[in-house]
Amino acid sequence: MPLTWQPVILWQGTMKEQRIYMDWNATAPLMPAAREACLSALDLAGNPSSVHGEGRKIRTLIENARRDVAALCGAQPANVVFTSGATEAANWVLTPEFRMGKTPMLIGHLYISAIEHPAIREGGRFGKADVSEIAVTSAGTIDLVALEEALAAHDRQSGLPMVAVMLANNETGIVQPIAEVSRLVKAVGGILLVDAVQAAGRLPLSIEELGADFLIISSHKIGGPKGVGALIARGEILMPSALIRGGGQEKGHRSGTENPAAIAGFAVAARIALDDLENRMAAVTALRDRLETAMIAAAPDVLIHGRDGKRIGNTCFFTLPGLKSETGQIAFDLEGVALSAGSACSSGKVGQSYVLSAMGHDPRHGALRISIGPSTTEIEIDRCADVFAKIAARRSLSGAAA
Repeated sequence: MPLTWQPVILWQGTMKEQRIYMDWNATAPLMPAAREACLSALDLAGNPSSVHGEGRKIRTLIENARRDVAALCGAQPANVVFTSGATEAANWVLTPEFRMGKTPMLIGHLYISAIEHPAIREGGRFGKADVSEIAVTSAGTIDLVALEEALAAHDRQSGLPMVAVMLANNETGIVQPIAEVSRLVKAVGGILLVDAVQAAGRLPLSIEELGADFLIISSHKIGGPKGVGALIARGEILMPSALIRGGGQEKGHRSGTENPAAIAGFAVAARIALDDLENRMAAVTALRDRLETAMIAAAPDVLIHGRDGKRIGNTCFFTLPGLKSETGQIAFDLEGVALSAGSACSSGKVGQSYVLSAMGHDPRHGALRISIGPSTTEIEIDRCADVFAKIAARRSLSGAAA
């Protein structure tokens, strides 16, 4: 089976009846090759910690997967630790308690940008008083001056500072200036965590070039199965205290028997995500731009957040004046288009976007997110544009009638 995505059809029928999936930032469709890898691994007997032949076979599968995930992030395989997902990885690494080799090391305070994913915003194992938000600019990027001032005022007696910043925002797609952030963090001897969940498979990743100490990625965002992710470290010396203790799997960093089936699917997705990344994302970006051009033609007052800055090429986060987020999401869904009102981490709730608030926009106006991927087609893009035009016209007519 070829290592690629296939068009996503949510149910069979005529072209008009087929639904269009445009919520890749919530979950990318499972790749056929990743699914096959999962199924094959399920047939393997044995525990990966066992020393007999069956156990060694599964151990080999996991270590090969570690190599593939490391390659996606420009890291060393030994520095990849598998978790149940990005949220677990965040809760593990966001802790005041680290070790430098065998020596305990204390982190005194956590600094996060105001647009971080809820898994970061909750602060992990830091107390609420030990977490500070750093403002972002109206362009949606972290305010570097505010970060520098916060780090300069950091109480060194409390321990080292930790900074957590996402590489690409899950709602807007806006790319953060991580190299500049790293420079500021390293100038004060701090630790930098980069949430690369939305960037993986959409931007080239190198933990060394980013200057990050840790990266977080998630399988289901790149076409692998749900329920598996990884924390990638820059080296083996500096590591957070274990969140899950037990049998000492993953070198004692994350106890519990590994999930070989999910890890195998994750590895396949990582290999595909890395293959021909630049050309694949150029094609995706062209589709996104085609859609946005059509949207502006249909509704010149549409506001596409981050359009003038650097974004990952698959994301369009927009506000259509006069259209509430929940109303718009339902309207698109009834027309057969699956999109979202932002982060998909709040049990289906549609609320005001704290990302828009942080950027200085009135969150009551709401916004909708279209996120696409390699299997999205021109036909789907054009049909989505037609649905957008229909909804925009209906909004205009409603306003005129009022």
